[in-house]
Amino acid sequence: MTIDRRTFLTATGALAAGSALGLSMRSAAAQETLTGVTYLPPSYADLAYGSQGFVDFVNENHADAVAIDFYDSGRLLSADEQLPALRSGNIDFMFHTTSYITRSLPILGITGLPGVVGPLFENPDRMKRGTPLFQLVEEELKKNGLTVLSLGGGLLEPEYIWSTDASPVRNLDDIRGKRIRVVSFEATKAVEDFGGGAVRIPSSELYLALQRGTIDAAVANISTINGRSIQEQAKHVYRLPVTAFSIGIFVQTDRWEALDEPVRNAFLAGAEWFDENSARAANVDYFEKQYWPAFVEQGIEVIDPTEEELARFAEVSANVRTSWINEVGTEVGERAIALAMGQDA
Repeated sequence: MTIDRRTFLTATGALAAGSALGLSMRSAAAQETLTGVTYLPPSYADLAYGSQGFVDFVNENHADAVAIDFYDSGRLLSADEQLPALRSGNIDFMFHTTSYITRSLPILGITGLPGVVGPLFENPDRMKRGTPLFQLVEEELKKNGLTVLSLGGGLLEPEYIWSTDASPVRNLDDIRGKRIRVVSFEATKAVEDFGGGAVRIPSSELYLALQRGTIDAAVANISTINGRSIQEQAKHVYRLPVTAFSIGIFVQTDRWEALDEPVRNAFLAGAEWFDENSARAANVDYFEKQYWPAFVEQGIEVIDPTEEELARFAEVSANVRTSWINEVGTEVGERAIALAMGQDA
């Protein structure tokens, strides 16, 4: 590891603290401090539950091996800065939503493919650590010098279409001619395939964009809707699984392999906790038990697509999947989709 001023201060600070507490030099030197980041703020309690829980788990249960210096809310790095910082070695690990980095790491697009994310969300065990799909993603990321420790144990609830009273979207045909907010490439293609105009707007500007009529609707996860109070503007939700994402723990492979075994074991134990709890807590404890009942009580119209509409959506969105397969390679892409759909590959 490159010794810079920050590393030096961290190491000398640990030694000084150890001496003050009467610890042996060996114990102080054995503990390594690793720096991790996420751009998500604690106010997104549903999404932050897993990342903060991982940090707390490792710090509380493996303090003899490693200490985590953790920065949330983009305090150290913005969302766009995290991946370059990880690759350059300026941070040791990151939590990141997959939808933000599929252009840099195409294999992660499997978490956002229209026609695939619905079945994958409904069967979270297909994405857990050690499964064939997880291992395939892991292998492909290593070709880019990265290692994924967990993808949260499953997808977060898919992103649906939330629309205003002035321009409700209740079926596939209603998408045509609408200006719809999107974030990911996969959602952009899906909206355009049905004649909608895709507009990239960050979540921080979404409330005003709907209020002013800049857009008619938004493709968004329920966490964004709740966290930004979008339910005050969006009065209809068409629960078509347009796209989705997961939250992963990523490390640089060379750095990971150079860590002492007790440090790696501590992180792997934390990754197991994250895998069991991150997506589950968000999807069940927050979304299912809290947010949806509150939204229904507030009078939001919830429209579920028919089986025919889901089939039509999957058929029309086939070009998005084909484009992704061409990007990651035919063998890898077809195998990943088959595994996500619960088929033998």
